[in-house]
Formats: sequence, structure tokens, C-alpha cells
Amino acid sequence: MTTINLLPWRDALRKERQQQFVVALGISVAVMVVIIAGVHLNYEGRIDDQGSRNNFLQSQIDRVERQIVEINALEKEKQSLLSRMNVIQELQQGRSQMVHVFDQMVRIIPEGVYMKKLTQKGTKFEITGMAQSNARVSSLMRNLDASDWFTDPKLEEIVSNKNKTGTRESRFKLNVSLAVQSVEEKK
Repeated sequence: MTTINLLPWRDALRKERQQQFVVALGISVAVMVVIIAGVHLNYEGRIDDQGSRNNFLQSQIDRVERQIVEINALEKEKQSLLSRMNVIQELQQGRSQMVHVFDQMVRIIPEGVYMKKLTQKGTKFEITGMAQSNARVSSLMRNLDASDWFTDPKLEEIVSNKNKTGTRESRFKLNVSLAVQSVEEKK
């Protein structure tokens, strides 16, 4: 029998298949590297785009926040100006008020009553004085209550004593409120 050695043919085929495998492996690795690089570059581009959008939004937010600070400052200035305007309007409306108050005081103080002190706090007046009798203080309180300019008289204290001449006199202290009406209504 004759023997044929087929080993070199098989070795050559094995080497060729191995070479094809290595080439296919190299090609597939290269394709994978290209795909991975492409995906990486795609995501890197998206991240850069989103970063630029975020930067744009942040710049717009900063601009709006600066505008809000300016608006708040203007609002405070507006409130300050409005309060000043209100004070000026109140002063304009009440500039003749004291003239009317003193005019009314002269008209309503009965004979025998002497004012020592008149103090105003807002719309409240505190009157301190002397009277020849308690009846005259009562008359003053009735006159104050009947006045268009005053309301709600309240006697805080009254002290009766004899003075050096032997006559009776009463020291009094009373509070009264200014009637809240416009000057035009009172004229």
C-alpha cells in the first residue's frame, strides 16, 4: 500500500484559514474602533451642544436676575417716592388744620377756663389747664363734643383745690380727638 502524506496541504489550509481569521478579526476590530470613535464623537458633540445651551441659558438667567435686582431697587424707590408724595399731600390737606383748630378752641373754651398746655400727637390732643369750677370743665367737654372739629373728649384727671386767694379752682387734663373730615366739609 502506498501512503500519501496530506499534512502539508492541511497545514497550508489551516494557515490560510488562520490568516483569514486574523484578517477578519483585524477588520472587525477596526470597524468596532471606528464605530466606537463615531459614537464617542457623536456624544461628545451632543455634550458640547448641551454645554453651549446651558451657558446661553445661564447668561440669560444672569441677565434676568440683574433686571430683577434693578426692578426691586426701582420698586423700593417708587415706594419711597409714593410715601413722600403721601406725606406732602397730607401736609397740603392739613396745612390750614391748625388755624381751624385754634379758631375752634377760642370759640369753645368757656369763660373761666384757662389752657396751660395743648399737645398734639397725630389726631389726638391733650389739653391741660385750670378752671374756676368743675362745671366749667364739663361745659368745655360738651363744647368739644359739639364741635365739628373735635370728637370724643375724655377727662383724664381733675383736681380741685383752693388757691392763695381762697377761691376754688380745678386743674384738669383731658384728651380729645380731631374729627376726621375734609377741610371743605367743615367750611
